[in-house]
Amino acid sequence: MNSSPELAQAHLDSLSLKSSDHDLVSVIVPFLNEQDTLIKLNDRISEAFSSLNNPYEVIFVDDGSVDEGVKIAEGLSETDNHVRVIRFTRNFGKAAAISAGFREARGSIVVTMDADLQDDPAEIPNFLQKLSEGNDYVSGWKQNRNDPLGKTLPSKIFNWMTSKLFNIEIHDINCGFKAYTRRATNHLNLYGEMHRFTPAILHSAGYQGAEIPVKHSAREFGVSKYGSKRMIKGLLDMFTVKMMTTYNARPLHFFAMIGLPLCLLGTLFIAYLSALWVLDLGPIGNRPLLLIGILLFVTGTQVLSVGFVAELFQSSRIRENQKYVIDQVTENGRRIEK
Repeated sequence: MNSSPELAQAHLDSLSLKSSDHDLVSVIVPFLNEQDTLIKLNDRISEAFSSLNNPYEVIFVDDGSVDEGVKIAEGLSETDNHVRVIRFTRNFGKAAAISAGFREARGSIVVTMDADLQDDPAEIPNFLQKLSEGNDYVSGWKQNRNDPLGKTLPSKIFNWMTSKLFNIEIHDINCGFKAYTRRATNHLNLYGEMHRFTPAILHSAGYQGAEIPVKHSAREFGVSKYGSKRMIKGLLDMFTVKMMTTYNARPLHFFAMIGLPLCLLGTLFIAYLSALWVLDLGPIGNRPLLLIGILLFVTGTQVLSVGFVAELFQSSRIRENQKYVIDQVTENGRRIEK
């Protein structure tokens, strides 16, 4: 079968792209009903890379759109050999879309950004520069955020709680504009709303990170996907991430922080009432303190029991790569990146 010169050239371009995977920058763009922004966004990404030596690819991830967005993205993939499209069967959420992008990305550097044109691709060179300084991840900081108070105020509270809970100095963990090295993305297992917490997850594992201010534009098209349900999910996932990053290898320590004080307090109440009974200082069977003491002791014991079971379960299934993260290995005086 004869092929046209255009198809032959496109094939050569594709091979050339794949042969430079070690220098490749993968830009992952999850989208949901963003038909009005995709063409403009792709043009801006192309313009941003025009001044860089890095080859690049753009991975559009359709998270169950019901508009013409996926057709537009697939049209871009036909005319631009940098573009690839992943299409979900339904809406699985942003974390799933980013995770799928991580899996399909060919580059040694991965950039994530939103599809609503609020993130400016012209900032990508700044992310790459910061990564070149030895960081494993770089998170954007929307210093001047063009969003209504209903989004900015909960976000500030959320950022403050995350900063305190994970002991990480970050102003805007909610920002979807981020860049990672390949080894950083390999450490991440995203689901639920955990895409928000990637800096906290990586920081807890000892990866080096940074934060840079980024331009944030007002939304021109479509509607925001943010709502009160996402805020609640985010709060629940925050504590899940804390449990995973701090107590994953020692769950008993977490449950003991709750169970031991309850047991001790219950024991103290029961011991006090027992002393009254021994000293014949009055009946204790009808005193509320006795019921409270017994309830505290039983509850504390149950919590500790759950911790013991979790500890036994985790000790039998924890994988080697969950115990530590190797930064590098030195052999014969030569450092080997891991």
